[in-house]
Formats: sequence, structure tokens, C-alpha cells
Amino acid sequence: MDSIWLEYAWALLILICLEGLLSADNALVLAVIAKHLPDDQKKKAINYGIIMAFVFRFGALFAISFIANVWQIQAIGAAYLLYLGLKHIIQSRFGKENENHREEVEKESKGKGFWPTVGKIAIADLAFAIDSILAAVALALGLPDSPLGNFGGMDGAKFIVVVLGGLAGLILIKYAATWFVKLLGDRPALETTAYAIVAWVGVKLAVITLAHEDIGVLDHHFPHSTGWTLTFYAVLVAIALIGWFAPSSKNKPEKSEA
Repeated sequence: MDSIWLEYAWALLILICLEGLLSADNALVLAVIAKHLPDDQKKKAINYGIIMAFVFRFGALFAISFIANVWQIQAIGAAYLLYLGLKHIIQSRFGKENENHREEVEKESKGKGFWPTVGKIAIADLAFAIDSILAAVALALGLPDSPLGNFGGMDGAKFIVVVLGGLAGLILIKYAATWFVKLLGDRPALETTAYAIVAWVGVKLAVITLAHEDIGVLDHHFPHSTGWTLTFYAVLVAIALIGWFAPSSKNKPEKSEA
């Protein structure tokens, strides 16, 4: 029984770190979108953005049981997480689109008034809320069942993990996003690492979908097997370590022109 709670604690820790990086990206996008506004309006727009992020993420929590019980939604969620993660990795590795994304967002926002800017912030918040809840549900569904019974159509302990992860994301947006933004500035590879983890979590949700009793491609017990659980966390830790120790491109010496 102790090993079950240890796995839950480990999953929650991973989820909080992932939520922190996504929250930092969320906060950074809010700052870029509102950058063109006067200082007083900028602060107000970002505060509205934080409030909307709270509302959207709380709203997303009500979709937990739907996502957790309908395999078609799980399949769509897995495909979306894989697309989101791989798209970011490919762009950051082979193209300049990712580098210029925030500059494009800023240019699109310039010349727009206060409320159109708030509307754009709302759309960004909604996208991040979807990313957050899908990543949380994908991690939670792979955990073993607990003795806490069901809550909202989902295992009680899994529901608690998702809710705590969501709350952590909200707290990090409000209080710790600045630190995470600075961390991303010092270690830019962590942003790609976060999306690599998102893609790997998408793989986990895909495995859960393929093992659903209505699909049966994989054995129903496979997502909870020791072998798959160890493989999942080993790859996840490897991704995190590679991202943490990856050299920063901005630290590379520039070639001097003769």
C-alpha cells in the first residue's frame, strides 16, 4: 500500500513541476500580449488575464470525469498532447518559428485597444487550461486505483492529484511565474523539455486509450504494470535531466568577424 502512495506523491511532484513550466509560459505570453499597452492598462490586462486563467482552469476541472471515462476523448487528448509537444520540439530544433512566435504575438497585438487585448489573453488562457488539464488527467489515469473510492466518476486519489496539480498551476501563475520565467531565461532548453514531457505524457494517454476495454489493442492491465510504469518514469526522468543539463545557446561564444 505504501508503494501506491509513493507513486502518487511522485506523480504529483512531476505534475507540479510541469504545471510550473506551463504556467511560466502562460505568464510570459500574457506579458507579451499586453506589452504594447500603457503601464496602467498593462498591469490591469495582466491581472484580468490571471483571473481568467483561474476561471478557465477551474472550469477545466469539471471536465475531468468526462475525459477520464470516454475513450474517444482520451484518444483526442493523446493526439493533441503529442501534436503540441512534437510541434514545439520540431520548430525549436529545425526552424525559427518558435523563436519568433512571441514576437509575432506582440506585433499582432500592437495597435489594438485594451479590451481586444484582454480578449486575446482570454484565448491564450483557454489554450493553456486545456493543455494543463489534459496533461494532469493523462498522468493521473496511469496511476493504480486507490482505496479512497470514486469521486465525480473518477478514482478519489486520482481526482485529488489532478485538482492539486491544477491548484498548483494557479498558484504558480500568480506567485511563482516570475521565477519560472527567469529560470526559462537562464535555461531555455527547459521550455523544449517541458513540451517533450507533454508529448511523452501524450504517449501515456495513448497507451491508456489502447488498453481501454472497448479497444483491447493492449492488455487492460498493461498501463498499470510494473514494467510500463518503470519505463514511463525512467524516460521522463531522462528527458528532465537532459533538459536541465543542456547547454544554453546564449552562452555559446559568438564568432568574431575579421
